[in-house]
Amino acid sequence: MPPLPALPRRYHAASVWLLYAVGLLPAAWGFYLGATGQLPGNPVKEFEHLLGLWGLRFLIATLAITPLRDLAGINWVRYRRALGLLAFWYVLMHLAAYLLLDQYLNVGTILVDILQRPFITIGMAGFLMLLPLAITSNNRSIRRLGRNWVRLHRLIYAIAIAGVVHFALSVKVIGAEQLVYIALVILLLGYRLTKPYLPKRKRGRYGHLSQPEAATR
Repeated sequence: MPPLPALPRRYHAASVWLLYAVGLLPAAWGFYLGATGQLPGNPVKEFEHLLGLWGLRFLIATLAITPLRDLAGINWVRYRRALGLLAFWYVLMHLAAYLLLDQYLNVGTILVDILQRPFITIGMAGFLMLLPLAITSNNRSIRRLGRNWVRLHRLIYAIAIAGVVHFALSVKVIGAEQLVYIALVILLLGYRLTKPYLPKRKRGRYGHLSQPEAATR
């Protein structure tokens, strides 16, 4: 399969900022629907669900960057950091909606939920793992941490597992939607585990395949 036409370098920065802008549109749209009374059922729960689901989607998109590059020759590595940060912001907004709009910062109730409701426990653990990844998603941290940066950011696989389990356990009955996300995470994790044993592609086939795995700069 021939590689997609490369985007001229002068448009790289603009395309990343465009991704941020487009990526935040679902949150803005969901907020608008909630503020105008157009969300069905419990609007707080619906908004909270929307934010969490988009956080999971961006996590999966972040994990898909390497397989797309390796298997299809689609080089979107430059967008990996933006996708990861979008995932973080959506998860943060999801948590904020739960703390502020759902629980009204009732610390006692929140602590009981974290300790006694497994899906909230797992979701909170996922957020705490995601936090250091967001903090170190910058060039300075990459330079200072070196190989430790790569090791730290492998937590994204554990975070994706926590995210999809949190999503699945948050509903009474696991349906097709939850199964699709579970399958995607399993496939991406499976690729990560089997990648060292797969035949390596020739460096010259798609010139960009020789870029370092952690190159999000």
